[in-house]
This record gives sequence, C-alpha cells and structure tokens, in this order.
Amino acid sequence: HVAVTYDGSSRAAGAHIFLNGLAAEVAVVRDGLFKDITYTKSEPDLTLGQRFRDNGFKGGRVSDLAVFDRALTPLEAAQLAGHNDQVGAWTLAPEKLTPEQREELFEYFAATVHSPTRDAARALQRVREEQNAVVTPLPEAMVMQELPQPKPAYILTRGAYDAHGELVTADTPHALPAFPANEPRNRLGLARWLTAPTNPLFARVTVNRLWQMMFGRGLVETSDNFGLQGAPPTHPELLDWLAHDFIANNWDVKRTLREIAGSATYRQSSLASPEQFARDPQNLWLARGPSRRLSAEMLRDQALAASGLLVEKIGGPSVKPYQPPGLWEEIAMGKPHYETGTGDDLHRRSLYTFWKRTVPPPTMMLFDAAERNVCTVRRQSTSTPLQALALLNDVQFVEAARLIGQRMLTEGGATTEARLAWVFRLVTGRRADARELAILHELYDEQRETFAANPTAAAKFNQFGDAATDPELPAADRAASAAVAQALLNFDEAIMSR
Repeated sequence: HVAVTYDGSSRAAGAHIFLNGLAAEVAVVRDGLFKDITYTKSEPDLTLGQRFRDNGFKGGRVSDLAVFDRALTPLEAAQLAGHNDQVGAWTLAPEKLTPEQREELFEYFAATVHSPTRDAARALQRVREEQNAVVTPLPEAMVMQELPQPKPAYILTRGAYDAHGELVTADTPHALPAFPANEPRNRLGLARWLTAPTNPLFARVTVNRLWQMMFGRGLVETSDNFGLQGAPPTHPELLDWLAHDFIANNWDVKRTLREIAGSATYRQSSLASPEQFARDPQNLWLARGPSRRLSAEMLRDQALAASGLLVEKIGGPSVKPYQPPGLWEEIAMGKPHYETGTGDDLHRRSLYTFWKRTVPPPTMMLFDAAERNVCTVRRQSTSTPLQALALLNDVQFVEAARLIGQRMLTEGGATTEARLAWVFRLVTGRRADARELAILHELYDEQRETFAANPTAAAKFNQFGDAATDPELPAADRAASAAVAQALLNFDEAIMSR
C-alpha cells in the first residue's frame, strides 16, 4: 500500500511517502518545487507509475485508487493501509498510548478538529495562493547553479570515462593575464577576468565579430577560433586600436558599429576593376567596400520596414509569424500545433520570432540562419533557387510587397513614372536610371492589364496575408504595384549590401 501526501508548502519537505502505513525514508535530490503545478488551459491526465521518457510501471496492476482533498496525517495513512498497531491508537486508553501514538493522534486532532489550527492553515493557504498568483506569471530563464563543492575532474586515460588519470583544476591560459587571486574560481570570476581592461582576448574577439557583421569577414577570418590554429589578422594594428577603443568607451557596441559604418573604409564603393579582383579576390586589403547578402533576419525586417508594417516595439515575449500550416505536426515530437499570431505579432522584428530548435522557421533557414543547436559564430552564405521562391511566394514577403505597392500609389506621386521612381528608391536606396524605369514601367503595365482582365485573380492576390490594403484603390492597380514591389524585393540591390 502506497500513500503520498503533500501539504502545499512549495517545499520538498512538505511531501511524504508512506509504504504499508509507515513513513518511508526519502532523500531530497533537489528542492525546486514552486509556482502552480497545474496546467493553465486544462488539467493533465493523472498518470501513476510513469515519468517522462520512461517505461513506467509496465505490466503492473493497481487494485484501487483514492484521492483526498487534503493532506492525510500519518495516522490516517496507517489506517488506510490496515496497519493494526497504529490503528489501535483510536480506541486505547490515554495512559496506554505510546509516545509515537500520542504524536500521531495530536497531528490528526490539530489537522481535523482544532478550530484555531484549521483556521490558521486556511489563512496560510490563502497567503500562498496570493503569492502564487504573483510568482507564477513571471517569465523564467534556466540558469546553471554552482555546486557547493566542485566535482573533481581528471584526465581520462585513452578517453575512457572510468579510467581516471591526473587530477586537474580549472585555470586560464598562461599566455593571457593571470587569474586574479581575489576572484572566485567560478563563472562570475571568469566573467570578471574576461572583461578586465588588461585582458586582450575578449575585446579583440568582440570587435572582430562586429567587423565581420559589417564586412562579411573579420579582420581575423576565423572569428570562431583565435587560437594557434586560427588565421592571423590581416590588420593587427587596426584590431588592436578597435579593441582598445571598445574598452575605453565602456564596451559600447553601438558606438563601435557607428565608428565602423562612418569610416572611409566602409563607405567606399564595392566596385573594383578586373585587375583589382584578380590581385585581391577576397578583399583582404580592404581596397573596396564590403559586398555581402543580407542575413535572413535583415531581409525580412527590411521588407517589413519598407512596407510600413514593421512593429518597432522593444521587448516582450516571442511571437509566431507566418509559417506553413501543419509543419510542426508533421515534424515535431508530440505533434504540437503552431498557432500563428495576429495583428502586431505578425510584424515584429525577426529578433522576436519564436524558435523551435527541432522545427526552426523555414524561411529563415533558407537564408542560412543558424539552427541554434550549437553556437555559430560564422554563418555560411549560399545562393539557391529556393531563396528566390521564398522571396516571391512566402506570405510575409508577398504581404510586404502589397503594402509597398499601396505606398507607391498613395505616396509616390501623381504619375506612374514618379511612383515607379519613388518605390525603386524606397526599396534599393538609390535613384533608378532611365533603363531601369523603363523595365519597371513595362512590368507595371503588363501586370495591370493582366489583373484588369482577371478581377478574381486580382482580388485573391490583394488578400494574400493578414494586412489589408485600401479597397478604395482600384484592385488592378493595387495588384500591379504589388507585383512591381515583389520584383524589387528580389532585385540584387535589395538583397545585397554593397
């Protein structure tokens, strides 16, 4: 007979197990019981003898089950189990009771009969419920906790986990400044050592990654490896200066990015003669400006910004923008359902997109976003037909194109030529030449004629996505201008940073 009681104290000490009416000895492995343990939408099924990813009580049987609305006392647990020597305490004369029986009878009396104790217990429960109402909604992040005594670590002989060799302890590389004697040898001490002004490593690694963000390649090409097997810096003095400037200005990332963006090196043209390309194909010597494709997040955010849909709110929970229906059910374990967001949730910056590691956002992955299973310092940059298909057909980009097209009609000017010139500059950041305007004009006229002849197709296209366009504008004009915006979002100068 097994009985389990819990007093609702949010402490491991409040849980008790009784085997055949007697309290079992238990060991508390971790005491992390807090918050509301029930589900918010519906109560979970009650499962006995099983835990997550475990075979459970396979082949066993249960004769009967009873659930009580309060924590039973030890005497009641003994009575349920039919433990005779304990049950007899109910009928014995007071002078014949053992100390253990007296204690158990007192616990029962206090829990079920004595009004002041029962009132105090109910008051305590109300306070705990109030506390729980405050604590449960608070978001959490999993963190690691230091052990009171670090576990010993050994060099493993031939890599065998049970073949302990020499005992080793945590330390920093001797080629770098020594670990301060007054700092704790834990993650806090390591963080302080890394960010000390005398430590050259952290600042150089950081500014190198910022340089990589702007140029597509770091001053040290192996931005994920500053060790002996990494590449040497092409401009060591520049790396030193940037690192020193970064430290001197209180580790200000935005300021450093502004410094790089305002430099003559970054602002020069990315065009080069065939001879220059032949002499320095990778632009190691920075004789021309950077040329690289925008990241997955930048491509989406740029389209939303040009359309006027981008929600620039800072902070808040993750959001779930458009995703192919049924993707989670098809791939993820347990067939979870992806509930697409509505309103502003569809147009938040890509930084806030909900990320499921087993099923990451597919359009992001097409444009080489990291899967986040492991830390990735350098992303690859590929060019595939699927990327063009996504830019032309993904609902997020089509929706953005529709709103860009509406802006073209309402903000671009009075003539088609003026509107096409306006939308070209909006998307690409420069003025179109006569040849480019002629091509866009031809595209617009062709699409407008097609949609005017097929109102059903125009109506369907104008409703693709959650955001609505102005129905007062002619449907064929809206659809044709959206088609022009689609073409521009696929244009090299909208995808590449030069």
